[in-house]
Parts: sequence; structure tokens; C-alpha cells
Amino acid sequence: MKKHLFPLQFNLITLLILLMLSQVSCTKSKTQTKERPNIIFILADDLGYGELGCYGQSKIETPNIDQLAKQGMRFTQHYSGAPVCAPSRCVLLTGKHTGHAQIRGNDEWNERGDVWNYVAQVNDSILEGQRPMKKETTTLASVLKKAGYTTGIAGKWGLGAPHTHSTPLQMGFDFFIGYNCQRQAHTYYPLHLYKNDRRISLGNDTVAPSSKLVRGADPYQLDSYANFNLDTYSPDVIFDGLQHFIDDNNPKKTGKPFFMYWATPLPHAPLQAPAKWIEYYVSKFGDEEPYLGDKGYFPHRYPKAAYAAMVSYLDERVGMLVKQLKKLGLYENTLIVFTSDNGPTYNGGTNSSWFNSAKPFRSEYGRGKGFVYEGGIRVPMIASYPGVIQSNTTSHHVSAFWDVLPTLCELTQIAPPAQLDGISYLPTLKGENNKQQKHPFLYWEFPEYNGQQAVRLGKWKAVRKNIANGNLEIELYNLKNDPREENNIAKAHPDVVKQIENIMKNEHVRSENELFQLKALGD
Repeated sequence: MKKHLFPLQFNLITLLILLMLSQVSCTKSKTQTKERPNIIFILADDLGYGELGCYGQSKIETPNIDQLAKQGMRFTQHYSGAPVCAPSRCVLLTGKHTGHAQIRGNDEWNERGDVWNYVAQVNDSILEGQRPMKKETTTLASVLKKAGYTTGIAGKWGLGAPHTHSTPLQMGFDFFIGYNCQRQAHTYYPLHLYKNDRRISLGNDTVAPSSKLVRGADPYQLDSYANFNLDTYSPDVIFDGLQHFIDDNNPKKTGKPFFMYWATPLPHAPLQAPAKWIEYYVSKFGDEEPYLGDKGYFPHRYPKAAYAAMVSYLDERVGMLVKQLKKLGLYENTLIVFTSDNGPTYNGGTNSSWFNSAKPFRSEYGRGKGFVYEGGIRVPMIASYPGVIQSNTTSHHVSAFWDVLPTLCELTQIAPPAQLDGISYLPTLKGENNKQQKHPFLYWEFPEYNGQQAVRLGKWKAVRKNIANGNLEIELYNLKNDPREENNIAKAHPDVVKQIENIMKNEHVRSENELFQLKALGD
């Protein structure tokens, strides 16, 4: 009798164990799906490496972003995709560096007509926007959307014109609020923004970008600048749309995590900010000489105060965002990344030298925005994710924009697209430095500003400039001893120069866009 019962008992016990394991596995699977993090990627525009308090800024106050750094991780060696807007954003969304990326410079698609005429753009939306990416382009948003994320962008697009296949909604985003065209973003009081694929009127009586003071106006009187400060401030509208997106797509209601790409146009010129912040910094900095618009964009009575005001306004909104997430009970399961698309600019009255905007790197013309020296491409980067990223930590891991896509794919357990240039830095975020893969090198090319290339190879940084003029000479710097790139030691290290020359040759693939081709490189 026992002989016959034992197998039966054994089979019943085995069956129960298998059922329990199946239930645990099912529960674990549901938990993993439920706990996939929300992701908010904040991309500032032209914010320098040294313009946040947590990176050494002493004049501009950024308590909310500094608090984000205290609650998470601050990166010291993070690089943007390019030294200007559009290509940097293309690299971010596609995971390919500018030797392989479709967009390698700012291409305003001039053959359409008078694209720089603000009034003409307003009357004809076909003149808005930049040259489109290819229809089959895989973006970070399309990857996350396919994996079940609700995706949104608030801010500046700059990667394809209205009525083309390269608008946000055609490139993987479920929701868009902001500027389609980066030229339109040359005023913070535009006539319209876009909500999804339609224009929304802001009711401003807009003065065209780059307008100057009325003839005979006193530059020392605030009233002379009234035309440049109108009723509806576009960053208010953009942030309001962002907050509504989070409310409407709260995972507790939808059952789906969300990805929000907050591509704020701040603090890119022109100098326009809410009065309360300008008054705050006028009180702090004291009187100053007005900016009359001689270096582009709008004039301003208090240029230094206005620039600081734009950064602090952005910081205030970051604080409001964190408060919203906590109120909704989403903060604990949300990854927040804050960075900038390139280094600080040199025009529009922004005065990067006075703020030491790229500290410890140089930020003047030729070294900041538009150039592949450290001041143009080394950017602040902060990541916060409670319970995953240890608070108040600093990482010296060398990373770049083309790493973002594979990092978020690994975080969300999504297979990354093929042929990426990036490496996931998720192990670094999790404090598992022994598991972190490292880049053998980083590579940039930039066809504008006379054509440039750059390579980061360990402690070495190489720059090649004036390529459009036929120059192929390589400058070499030891970033460990010379972070400001002031002592060219190429002649003393021909072996390193040769290694970098080979990297520059191998990583450059001829662009299909003639505007981005560099003939001296064989294009």
C-alpha cells in the first residue's frame, strides 16, 4: 500500500511546488512590469558646465537642481552629442555619435525659401522647422513607446519641420507641446507654439527676433524694452503642458509608465525672463550697462540679471516638478536626469566669461558653444532615482549623449536597437562600478564653424579644426594636467597623435547631406 502511495504523494507535492513557483514567477513578472520606472529627461539649452551651484557656480542660484544632485549622482565627465542644438539632440535620441548620425549640424533647410523671415514663417508653416530625419529613424521615444511607455516631449524639437514625417508625433512621441522650429525659439514671446501637430496661439503681439530698440529710445529706461516682454511667456506654457501630461498619464491611473523629454529652451538667448527674477538679480548684482543687441537677439536693460533669472526660473520649475511627483506618489519610482545640450554661448548679451559659465574650462568664443573643446561639449549631468542611485554621490565615469539610449533600454529591460555607438552606464548609476563597461574613446565631428573633429582617449583630448580650409593638423592636450586645453603637446607624443588620427579616420562616415560633408576628409 505504502509502495503505491509514495509516488502519488510525491507527485502531489511536486505539483504543488510547481504551482507555487509558477505563481511566484507570475507575481515577479507583474511586479517588474509595475515597477518599471517613469523617466524624466531634462535637457537645458546652452547651460554651461559651471552654471549650477553643485558644479561651482557662485553668482546664479540653483537650489532645486542642487538638491536633485544631493539626492542622486553628479557626473563630472559627461559630454553632449555636439557643440550646438540640433545635432546634439539627434545624437541623444538615436544613440549614434556625429560621425554616424544623420544630423551633424544646424540645417535650416534653406532651399524652401525665406526661412529666416519671422513674419513669413508665421504666415506659412511650411517655412518652419529644420531638415527632417529619415522616416525609418529609430528614436529613444519610439523604442520606449513600443515597450509600453507613454511618451511626451515639452520644449524645443528642432529635428524636422511641420507637415513632414519627422515631427515629434511621427518619431515616437504620443504628446508634444512647444517649439517645432529652433528659429522660432529666438523669442520667448512667440505668436504660437505647437500642441501635438497643431499650432496654438499665445496671443502675443510679437516683435520679430533680433529687433533692436526703437530709434531715439533711452537704453537706460526700462520702458524702452517693453516690446520684448509681452503677455504669455512660452516656458510657462511648456511647463504647464508638461505637468498636465504627468497628471493625465499617472501610471496609477493608466497602468503604464511614462517617459517625458523636457527639452526646455532655457537659458538659450534671447534674454527674456519673468520680472520677479530679474528684479531679484538686479538687487543682487547691482546696476549694469544695458545690452543693445549688437551681438544678436534682443537688447536688455540688465543682461547679467536677465541671464541669471532665466537659469533660476528653470531651477524653480525643476523644484515644482519634483513637488508634483511627490504629491502624486511617483517620485520614488521616477528616474530624473538633468543635463544640457552643449556648452555656454558667446552671443546675445549672455556674458559667459563674467559668470565663468564653463568653469573650470574656457567659455569665450572659440572655446564654448560651437566648438569641440571641453567648454563646448563637457556638460553637467545629474541623475536621481531613489533606492537605485545612492544619494549625494559623484561619478567620474566618462559618458556621452549616445549612451543615453542603451542606458534607458537596460534600465527598462528593453533590447536596444542595433548599431549604436553608446554604452549603458546603468551599472554606474547603481553603484556597480566593477560591472561598468568603458569607452575605448569618444568621437565627435562638427561640419560647422569651419569643420572640426575631436577625440577623448583616456586622459588625452585631441582637436582638429578648420577642416573646411584643408587643415588636418591635430592638437593634443593632457586633460589631467591641462583641463583648459591651453598647452598643445602633439609634437611630444606622435604615437598618440597617430592613434587618434586613425580613430578620426575610422569613425567618420560620409554624410548623405552635402551640407555636413568635409571634403578634406575625402567626402
